Amino acid sequence: MIANKKCVLVLTVLLNIATASAFVEELDDRFKNTRRSDEIWLIEFYAPWCTFCKQLDPVWYEIGAELKSMGSPVNVGKVDADIHTSFAKEFRVTDYPAIKMWKDDLKYNYKGPRTKESIMDFVDRVSGPVVRALTSQQLFQNVMSRHDVLFVYVGGSSDLKENYFSVAKELIVHTYFFSATRHVLPKAVTLEEYPAVVVFKEGKYFLYNEQQDGNLSSWINRERFLSYINFDSYTLYAMGDTGKVVVLAVLDERKPSKNSVRYKTLVQRAAFEYKDFYSREFQFGHMDGNRYINGIIMDELVTPAIIALNMSNDGYFLPPNKVETMEQLGKFLDGVSKGRIKLQGGNGYLQRIERMVFNAKATVTTIFTEAPLLGALLFLIFGFVGGTFCYVLYKSCDVVKSWIRNEKETEVLQVPVRDKKTDLRKKNTEDKKAD
Repeated sequence: MIANKKCVLVLTVLLNIATASAFVEELDDRFKNTRRSDEIWLIEFYAPWCTFCKQLDPVWYEIGAELKSMGSPVNVGKVDADIHTSFAKEFRVTDYPAIKMWKDDLKYNYKGPRTKESIMDFVDRVSGPVVRALTSQQLFQNVMSRHDVLFVYVGGSSDLKENYFSVAKELIVHTYFFSATRHVLPKAVTLEEYPAVVVFKEGKYFLYNEQQDGNLSSWINRERFLSYINFDSYTLYAMGDTGKVVVLAVLDERKPSKNSVRYKTLVQRAAFEYKDFYSREFQFGHMDGNRYINGIIMDELVTPAIIALNMSNDGYFLPPNKVETMEQLGKFLDGVSKGRIKLQGGNGYLQRIERMVFNAKATVTTIFTEAPLLGALLFLIFGFVGGTFCYVLYKSCDVVKSWIRNEKETEVLQVPVRDKKTDLRKKNTEDKKAD
């Protein structure tokens, strides 16, 4: 009876996977020439040996099935990048799994978490209008309740509007963009000048000022995050495009302590209470665990800790003294801002090599710590392969040495042997001539 239930369960799972995979099309190099210009495609580039690609498979098939059931115009496909290399090269695929959206003549790159919710949000954002019109106050309020950060262009035709739409086309992979007339804005919002670009977040709104904020694209890139973030590796990586220094409280949330609470509270206070002083230059947040940070600093960061990261060049700043008060944190931030605290790390040639070595050692250590049997098996396999390679190389050297020795002996044997009788006859002839 139990065996029958298990069989039914396995068959059900297999049937669900097979059904879902029917909505994901396997693509090849010919697809580039057969795709219609009005089609929208969400494409995963994978490699058969990639573990992360295999982990994504169930999520990818669910996305394909759900988009089909919703009547979405987005088609879902997969490409074996190991086989169809020219296809992958055209989409600038550098790692796996790579997720791209092909809409019109543009190719959008997804860099967020490999979860169904995050990918579906990306699909909704990029497949729809680049800038979405808010036509009523009710719709405006509804959109505000759904988005933590909201960018809105307010006004009619202008150079600013053209610039806004151009930037939206570039940054739609990261955030939503909207437009509205002044009559649609909430009553609490009062703008002195039109047209304007406004960002709504954390119960407040801020206007874009070209003289103070620089170009519009950079301003939106800086403002698309909340003042304080719970960071993961994806959001931390994305900070490289903002030009901001990330100030992190690095914690081990499984082992909370007084220092953990203190550091997190201090960083939160800096984010909210001193926003006017620091928001242009710093992004604040906390991160659970130090593994990703260790790869950046190439060392073990003892948690809890406060660290500042420049993700544009993989540099970092460490407080020279203990940070236990808001005043001490302020001194640290001022030191970073004014260059009094030295930037460490970086992404120079030597640093990249050191980081590769460190990450390789960390990976091996993790394997042996978390899966000792797997680590031992891999050690034996690589040891066997390495030993075999060395043996073959050693035997090859012996063969080469033997060949060289034989060649030399052959040369010696080919030297002509002098005939003693001929030499004596020649000597007598020369003596007679001399007489």
